[in-house]
Amino acid sequence: MAKATEWADFVIIGAGSAGCALAARLSEDPRVRVALLEAGGRDVSPLVRMPAGVGNLIRAKSAYNWGFETVAQTNMNGRRLWWPRGKGWGGSSSINGMIYIRGHARDYDQWRQMGLAEWGFRDVLPYFKRSEHNERGGDAFRGEGGPLWVSLAPVGNPLYKAFIQAGRQAGYPLTKDFNGAQQEGMGLYHLTIKDGERWSAAAAYLRPVMAERTNLKVISGALASQILIEKGRAVGVAYSAGAGKQVLSIRAEREVLLCAGAVQSPQILMLSGIGPAEHLKQHGVAVKIDAPDVGENLQDHLDVTGVYECTKPITAYTMTKGLKQFAVAAQYFATKQGAGRTNHLHAGAFLKTRGELDRPDVQLHFVNAIMMDHARHKPDRDGFTIHACQLRPESRGTVRLDSADPFDDPAIDPNYLASETDRRTMRDSVRMIRDIIRQTALTPYRGAEIMPGAQVQTDSEIDFFIRAKGETIYHPVGTCRMGRDERSVVDERLSVRGVEALRVVDASVMPTLVGGNTNAPTIMIAEKAADMILGRPPLPPEDVTIAEDRAPGRI
Repeated sequence: MAKATEWADFVIIGAGSAGCALAARLSEDPRVRVALLEAGGRDVSPLVRMPAGVGNLIRAKSAYNWGFETVAQTNMNGRRLWWPRGKGWGGSSSINGMIYIRGHARDYDQWRQMGLAEWGFRDVLPYFKRSEHNERGGDAFRGEGGPLWVSLAPVGNPLYKAFIQAGRQAGYPLTKDFNGAQQEGMGLYHLTIKDGERWSAAAAYLRPVMAERTNLKVISGALASQILIEKGRAVGVAYSAGAGKQVLSIRAEREVLLCAGAVQSPQILMLSGIGPAEHLKQHGVAVKIDAPDVGENLQDHLDVTGVYECTKPITAYTMTKGLKQFAVAAQYFATKQGAGRTNHLHAGAFLKTRGELDRPDVQLHFVNAIMMDHARHKPDRDGFTIHACQLRPESRGTVRLDSADPFDDPAIDPNYLASETDRRTMRDSVRMIRDIIRQTALTPYRGAEIMPGAQVQTDSEIDFFIRAKGETIYHPVGTCRMGRDERSVVDERLSVRGVEALRVVDASVMPTLVGGNTNAPTIMIAEKAADMILGRPPLPPEDVTIAEDRAPGRI
């Protein structure tokens, strides 16, 4: 191993949502030197900046997308599923759908009930608020003045309004703010878009401070291969750089902070000798800490779609077909106006499949376009798509090494649909989509059902459709689980058990998957971790009233 030629107080691995936020907060203290290692490069692509570029970013492996695949899924016809994950500055916040959702308050209270005393909703709310600048101003639930710009999606296209009205006609409530007192219901999403530009974690936290902070250094093109451990303490990071994959290292005087995400954080721990002992030995990795739960507890939101023709030429297809796509791009880059400034995903819902539930268990995303196979299917007509995902799956999967080569992808096994509850919930979500679609508010726009297709009606037929067409909606968590028990990978202060000066700070520490998109919660974790790392007292808990969600899911 090459001798470390550089040093920092804190070495952060990964410039994704958590890494960007953590680097910015730690470097606020000019006495602290921070080094941020990122395997990718700067977020310079026009497709990253333009919200409508999201479809191009998620569909293929690229400089901005690791482009993973799962192992063959036993309960999904043996399919290997496409798993986009962000690469480069901003990580997945540079290729995601830009939906700002925190999850339900009871998700975090559940963590508190698991013994994580500082992670209840009243404890984490101040950090959500500190991170946020809501363009409509702050209130008891929303933040103002933070780095992460959050805007309310415009109603705009009449399809969004019709979808929300159809949900009301189907008997579901309306909510003004999915991140406020009542998550349940139909409504408009809040988006991480500022003035028509994607507002990733890099845009929010990293780019604004780089020029002025000499104590913050970002090392791009640096693939972390191993956390260096001496006498039970993390002392630095080895990484490969440049086309020749030269192995370099950097020393951490205070702590190593692993922010590589739910896929690569456990991979890096295992490559460093921290993981299930027998598994490490199989790949020739010297065992430093036998940590059997590293890579366990993988959870993700499985997604199915209802896809429909639209009888009016008002969808993204008509706006961008043929040569119009060049006009859209030209207009956007000249004025930041037009179809390029939107993600075409403005409305959604959080609903219950059963009235006795204490919080919604299904999330809907309404897309003003035909969206199939991660946008790899090119639409040939006007249409719209309703995504449905189960918010709290019972199924648990794993991330494992496929080899000891850090350049090889790990083996990802989400183990989708292993639970009968998961299968039932997904089946019910298909029926909920159809129930909303048949309402009169959508009659002027509703054409033929493309997916699942009118012939798919029985339980077994719907189950077959889900196995054949279900996909990730990009929310993996849990593989470096936080907990009070000795098997948990990190404790409630995110310190890796058995190793000094090493923490994991990203979505992998979530013990359970939250009810919603995971970018905002990941940033919250980094905000809270920064205070822990610097020895600052936590922000004071805030008392707010959450609407009672035990009422029936329909009104």
